[in-house]
Amino acid sequence: MVIAALRRRARPRPPRMPEAVATALALGVLGAAWGAMVWAPSDTVRWLLGGGSVVGAATLVLWTLLGPVARYLSGERTELTAAERASLTAAERVEAVTGARSALMQSVTGLVVIVGVVFTAAGLLYTARTLDTTRQGQVSDRYTKAIEQLGSTKPEVRMGGIYALERLMIDSSRDLRTIIEVLSAYIRSHAQDEPPIGSDKTRLAVDVESALTVLGRAHIPTDTYVDLTNADFHDKNLSGAGLRSAGLSRADLSGANLSLADLTQANLTQADLSGANLTRANLSRAEMPRSDLSGADLTRASLTSANLGSAKLVRADLTLANLAAANLTSANLTGAGLNSADLTGTLLLSADLTGANLVSTDLSRTDLDHVRGRPVR
Repeated sequence: MVIAALRRRARPRPPRMPEAVATALALGVLGAAWGAMVWAPSDTVRWLLGGGSVVGAATLVLWTLLGPVARYLSGERTELTAAERASLTAAERVEAVTGARSALMQSVTGLVVIVGVVFTAAGLLYTARTLDTTRQGQVSDRYTKAIEQLGSTKPEVRMGGIYALERLMIDSSRDLRTIIEVLSAYIRSHAQDEPPIGSDKTRLAVDVESALTVLGRAHIPTDTYVDLTNADFHDKNLSGAGLRSAGLSRADLSGANLSLADLTQANLTQADLSGANLTRANLSRAEMPRSDLSGADLTRASLTSANLGSAKLVRADLTLANLAAANLTSANLTGAGLNSADLTGTLLLSADLTGANLVSTDLSRTDLDHVRGRPVR
């Protein structure tokens, strides 16, 4: 008998119904959460599984708080025996049933609120995604229409397309780089188009002028630039153009009017600027190696820290130009006018200064020991 009693005591107690339901609910929550994150084939199924897992988790938490936790906090450390339950009076039983019903109603109410919040949040997120998709569709339609306008035979329609693209640059940051590339390509292709009838022949076509204006005032990201490589602007009026950080390598700017233009940090490698008007232009930190500036007017131009290595500056007018810290290594300055120019810290190693005019130029902080030719002082 003793052995039988010990065996009965050692035998594991089968789980009660609430514990089995809680275990099944916990497993269901884990399964729904896993399906929402990994398995769900679509966003709709993902939202349903995610919402179901949240509701199941809320139910499990409510059951734990109103069941084991509530009993523990009320002082019931162990489960009531059958004898203890039988000893309860009728009033105590009614009170217990009433309390259980009240707790159950509160639990159901809380669960309904949680379910409502979850599905309301899911609905709001779905609506937000739908609105974003609709907005992107509208942006795509506007972009397509603007591109179609660029192919019109009427200049005013093309201008409308260009300004529509400018508006898209503001409204859709994800399309900014694409629009910059489109407008840059448009300018390269139409740089020599005829200006309006009766206009000065040096003027750009009105649509090209508009595209340059749009790009000049746009907020260009640091990892993007206006690509005008090999563009042909010879003899064109680009006075005051905003070409900061533009890519103009091998561009033809011969005879162009670039007075007051902003070419800060522009890439003008091997560009043809012969005979160009660059008075008061800002070329600070511009990359201009092997560029041709023969006969160019650079009066009062800013060339601080510019790279003019091996550049051709034959007979260029650099009167009062700021060349502080510029690199003129191996540059050809034969017959160039450098009177009153700022050459502070300018690197002139192997530069050819034959016949260059350095009258009234302060050379106290300029190293001329390694130049070629004899300048006029």
